[in-house]
Amino acid sequence: MSWGTELWDQYDTIATHTQKGIDFCERFTHFLKDRCSIELKYASELKKLVKSYQPKKKEEEEYQQYSWAARFWDVLKELHDLAGQHEVIAENTQGQVMKDVQSLISEMKQQRRKDLQDGAKVQDQLKESLAKLDKSRKNYEKAFKMAEKATDDYRKADADINLSRAEVEKTRNQMMIKNSQCDESKNEYAAQLQQTNQHQRDHYTQQMPSVFQQMQSMEENRINKIKSMVKQIADIERSVIPIINTCIDGMVKASDGISAEEDSKAVIDKYKSGFPIPADIPFEDLSNSSVIDTSNANGTPKNSLDNRKGTVSDKKKNRKDKKGGGGLFGIFTSSKATINKGEESKEDFSDLPPNQQRKALNRKIDEFKKEIARETAEREGMLKMKDVYVNNPALGDPNALEKKIEENAQKIDSLQAEMRKYQGYLANMDAKPSPVGQRRNSLSDDSISQSSTNMEMSQTSLPGQPPVAANEPEVYTDEWPEPPSDEEFEEEGTVEIRKKPDKKAIDDEEDHVGEFEHAEGDFDEEGFPVIGTCRALYIYEAGNEGSVAMTEGEEMFVLEQDQGDGWTRVRKHDNSEGFVPTSYIQCHFYDQDEV
Repeated sequence: MSWGTELWDQYDTIATHTQKGIDFCERFTHFLKDRCSIELKYASELKKLVKSYQPKKKEEEEYQQYSWAARFWDVLKELHDLAGQHEVIAENTQGQVMKDVQSLISEMKQQRRKDLQDGAKVQDQLKESLAKLDKSRKNYEKAFKMAEKATDDYRKADADINLSRAEVEKTRNQMMIKNSQCDESKNEYAAQLQQTNQHQRDHYTQQMPSVFQQMQSMEENRINKIKSMVKQIADIERSVIPIINTCIDGMVKASDGISAEEDSKAVIDKYKSGFPIPADIPFEDLSNSSVIDTSNANGTPKNSLDNRKGTVSDKKKNRKDKKGGGGLFGIFTSSKATINKGEESKEDFSDLPPNQQRKALNRKIDEFKKEIARETAEREGMLKMKDVYVNNPALGDPNALEKKIEENAQKIDSLQAEMRKYQGYLANMDAKPSPVGQRRNSLSDDSISQSSTNMEMSQTSLPGQPPVAANEPEVYTDEWPEPPSDEEFEEEGTVEIRKKPDKKAIDDEEDHVGEFEHAEGDFDEEGFPVIGTCRALYIYEAGNEGSVAMTEGEEMFVLEQDQGDGWTRVRKHDNSEGFVPTSYIQCHFYDQDEV
């Protein structure tokens, strides 16, 4: 249906209707703007919520210890991603829909202004034609009246016998003139009427319908655009629903990952002290002059029940301010600060209970291993780069990497020394000989010999210490002798590990220790199988017994791989054997070729 034929007389109404359409588009723009503001505010509040309840940097490790805390952290991450999707809705709505609406409003205003101007022009033309018709009609009426009067005057003059023949003829001529003017006015009126009728027909059948059709097309285009935009808004929201569902599935998966059994086990692993249960309290006979104190006979700390902190009796001391509690609902606190408030942890962690000390030492050793692996990988990369520079000097100067490679080797040696120191702490804690006196077996990576010095340390009581039973674990305390320094550790370890004990020394150790056996006593130093080749990267001067000197670029045979102490056993072309620093050579093993 066409507005031009059905609404031919509703021009003003149509003009008002199209203005209402533009007003609706502007209102729709405000709606989208408010919707985007709500989405952004909601996303901002969600992210603020996540930030308020996520763990602080220092609490992340504790969150990973319990499944319920770690999974709640996962839920917070999923909620953060979900908030991001609401931001996507707002951004896409602003960047796509709102932009199209504003463009539509501008286009409609311009088109409506043009249509109204065309309609006003057509109507002005019709009004002008009607005005001409009215003017010609009035002229015709005036001429007709004057012609009638002239005719009456002639008739009266012709009937009057008192008038002369000349006067009557003059009246007759006047009548003829007026009748002629009347006929001309009549013809002009008829012509103008015909012209106005034709213009009016064109106005209502062609000109105004054309204007109405343009306004109808503009309105229908607006409606179709609104329809498309509403659908586009729905599509924008539908596009993020799969990601939102993924976030919700992640929350469900996080809930499935919560395990009460694992959390109970984690509490045991974290807080288990390793002390044995206190023995029965002996009867104190006051009639005797001396009282036997056996509260610490089984290795349990004296007054262990009275010295526990962080319990109900000590809550007031350890209570934190509500705003500064931190963690998930403020439940996580620093265990070290609770146990040793105001004290710094010792290097060997001897201030911790045995079980916690062992975990801390193993964790420290693992950190050194990772650091050594990273530095070793970096060293291998620099060596490869150096080889590239040697083969193609245009790419770079190989001598520029010498200093970095040397610094890297020194850093690896320092890290290995630190790791051996903590391994010594762990060995002392487990009542085993320190790695200072260990000598590895070339045939087995796991077999370790023990020196008589360390055997005496584990079996002989220290001055002022009660004797330690052979079947009870020893606890490393401050009264034990401190582990050797890095220099002592490296110097003693290098000499003792590389030195082959003779048969007599092994027999003396067996006689002194008794229950310890040494599988290396009859080991033959000769006949090591060649497992690969190596090339010296630096000059090394043998400063310890058991090591051999080498020059830069010297080729040698590998007899035994590095077992973690930083030394590799090699054989030179003059058949001399010994140990060299692993970081000073580049090795190639035959088993790599087999792979």
